[in-house]
Amino acid sequence: MNNLSEYKDIWILAEQKEGKLLSISFELITRGIGLARKRNSKLVAIIFSDGINDDELRKLILCGCDLVLSVESPELKNFLPEPYSMAMLELIQKYKPEVILAGATSTGRTLMPYVAMKAYCGLTADCTQLDIEEITGNLLQTRPAIGGNIMACIKTPKNRPQMATIRPHSTKAAIPDQSKKSGEIIKIHPSELLKSRIQYIGFLPLNEKQNIQNAEKVVVVGRGIKKAENIAIARELAESIGAALGATRDVVDRGWLSYPHQIGLSGKTITPKLYIGLGVSGSIQHLAGMQTAETIIAVNNDPEAQIFKVADFGIVGDLFEVVPEMIKQLKEAKSNEKNFCWS
Repeated sequence: MNNLSEYKDIWILAEQKEGKLLSISFELITRGIGLARKRNSKLVAIIFSDGINDDELRKLILCGCDLVLSVESPELKNFLPEPYSMAMLELIQKYKPEVILAGATSTGRTLMPYVAMKAYCGLTADCTQLDIEEITGNLLQTRPAIGGNIMACIKTPKNRPQMATIRPHSTKAAIPDQSKKSGEIIKIHPSELLKSRIQYIGFLPLNEKQNIQNAEKVVVVGRGIKKAENIAIARELAESIGAALGATRDVVDRGWLSYPHQIGLSGKTITPKLYIGLGVSGSIQHLAGMQTAETIIAVNNDPEAQIFKVADFGIVGDLFEVVPEMIKQLKEAKSNEKNFCWS
């Protein structure tokens, strides 16, 4: 058991690729700001690289961090578990953070469990909500459990740091405040060689036909679509508004659409400007992957469907009647716009 009084400050693990900060870094800042205020502590960003210019690091300060610890070494250019974990464990031992947040990215999901084991501390993965228990300072880590049927609140009362991962695109990125003057950047150069038994060879991106995580508009089909052949109507609607096509786990499990379309805890998290759900019931697992969309439209014939609790606009009706009418209206609107001439 740690001496809990020695640990302070909220940390986030910022990520970089080729010297440029990734968006998850700024999403974590949004999460960290509220926690730091509740603990009356600093918000600290740690980042590993072979060197990042000050202008890039300064973005972390402008977005809300009080301190940036930039650990720089040639061995940290690309993510490898061993050198990254050695560098993080050294920081933990020296600075003793109370909380460390990371993205549920390939880096975060690999690094954080390894570090948690080495540091003898707790880790909760894929959190949907985070809060601070005021009396104890415990991090309240909420995530769906038992197949998404309950929301579990997890604490780590006896050990520090408390560690959690958060899904990318589950919160809005922090916005830079150009007027922010305070903030410090410390560059750390490890004296010892950060050895690794793994060699980085290269990176091959997954070429998906559509990337629903980056799409501004997404049309999502649920079990209410009834059968694979009916997905054509959803695809037509998506094409008419330039949207990506997504699906719930039920649809993917039935083989009606492939896994890259899946949205939810066991799929992808999205934050589009427009989400249209067709026959989506709104399970906890699915809501966790899309409820931060700017505008949510739901079509379902069940007025008690959970999706309506988060929807901005709800249509209670048969999607096989509603969607063709939506497509018809969209086509007419486009035709009128095309035929309209400015005098």
